[in-house]
Amino acid sequence: MLTENEIGAIVVDAAIAVHRELGPGLLESVYETVLAHELRQRGLRAECQVPLDISYKGMVFEGAFRADIVVEQRVIIEVKSVETINKAHRKQLQTYLRLGDIRLGYILNFGAALMKDGIVRAVNRLVE
Repeated sequence: MLTENEIGAIVVDAAIAVHRELGPGLLESVYETVLAHELRQRGLRAECQVPLDISYKGMVFEGAFRADIVVEQRVIIEVKSVETINKAHRKQLQTYLRLGDIRLGYILNFGAALMKDGIVRAVNRLVE
């Protein structure tokens, strides 16, 4: 079984490959679909628009939020196609990780001129 960090390395490599092929400026839904396909081609289970539940004081909110892509049920990917990633994007991912009890996540901004400048990694109690 791959670790979160090993999955993350594949995610980053796949994102760079997709960005190199398609370039910036397309809709987020296009990048989401193509990236999920690329991850599956690399042998990973990648699901799109995954509803995640949260619980609060004994109440369960089913499908409280949707993760753009969940890889191997262990890594959340939020796909963006914006000029720059802002603090709200970062906080959103951190909240998804905490509420979903997932240890690793990425914001992948396909709107960046260079993909390496559009990658934000976030952790939630991940042992490095």
